[in-house]
Amino acid sequence: MSVWDDIVGQGPAIEVLQRAIDDPEAMTHAWLFTGPPGSGRSNAARAFAAALQCPQGGCGTCRECRTSLDGTHADVTVVATQHVQLRVEETRGLVQESARRPSLGRWRIIIVEDADRMNDTASNALLKAIEEPTARTVWLLCAPSPDDLLTTIRSRTRNVRLRTPPAAEVAALLQRRDGIDQQMALYAARAAQSHIGMARRLARDESARKRRRDVITLAAQIHTVGDAVNAAEVMNTIADEEEVAQSAERHAAERARLLETLGADPAARTQPPHIRSQIKALEEDQKARTRRAKRDVIDRVLTDLLSVYRDALIASAQAPVDLVNPDHAGVVDQVRSKMSPEQILHAMDAIGLARERIEGNVPPLLALEAMAISLRLPR
Repeated sequence: MSVWDDIVGQGPAIEVLQRAIDDPEAMTHAWLFTGPPGSGRSNAARAFAAALQCPQGGCGTCRECRTSLDGTHADVTVVATQHVQLRVEETRGLVQESARRPSLGRWRIIIVEDADRMNDTASNALLKAIEEPTARTVWLLCAPSPDDLLTTIRSRTRNVRLRTPPAAEVAALLQRRDGIDQQMALYAARAAQSHIGMARRLARDESARKRRRDVITLAAQIHTVGDAVNAAEVMNTIADEEEVAQSAERHAAERARLLETLGADPAARTQPPHIRSQIKALEEDQKARTRRAKRDVIDRVLTDLLSVYRDALIASAQAPVDLVNPDHAGVVDQVRSKMSPEQILHAMDAIGLARERIEGNVPPLLALEAMAISLRLPR
């Protein structure tokens, strides 16, 4: 067993990280994990943190490995912003924490999962800590691309590039780790476009699969402006339902971890005051993350919709490339037969524009309506 067992399709990146663990000359104080959504940036950062803390270099079974991977190690801080942007107050708190020596482990490690969400003020606050590193402190930043960070920050970090893992390897992980049967694992990995977290959810949750089917079939149902408005409302509702479903599972897991960390009995009808205060703080944090989570879910809905037009374009070009949605061949063929390649590209651009608008804080329903009008099938 190893901390790298769940990091699939990232052989070259793992070699770089393992070399840094084995050879002090290859180690540096700041790393930048980049890669497309679903490539496992934060998981790779956690695995690296575990390997750095582990006396055996990442056995995957010792206390240091287990607590580093699940985010409860005293010297491993994991930051996933609760807001649209990572605020300067949060960054300054991390800078202060980075100045402290490790209390139990070999390193003090700070993982910033959403480093691309830092504004310029927060980035400049972080820059000084990276420019003048404290001994035994390691920064692990995660972002989709190096270009998402200030030039001054990325020039002082070592970039580890991750790729989208092959669907077959994601399916194998689902089989090995989660006990998913082969056919379902392959479907989920392909439908999620190798996004490991989403593939796991699709494989285990029939309601998630149904919501995805509802999104896919919309591509063949938009003929008029009225259809477009209705489709936008459907997508917004699907995103709401998916966010609630995801949050319920995630919030329950966070609560269970908190109670375990505090040594509390999860079956107790009432908890001591100090534990109740911790639970209340967690619930407030969870509420603060809801807005960002809704936007992330909408982005995933649009990614699923985009896959239909991607498949239609591939089918139109008769390219020897596997389809994301072979189980929805009728929808893909209807789009392909009614739209020219240029019109399909225009539809894909409209979806990309909607994603940008929502990321730029445009009300999601308004952005979805404008996009859906551009997706109308020609008569």
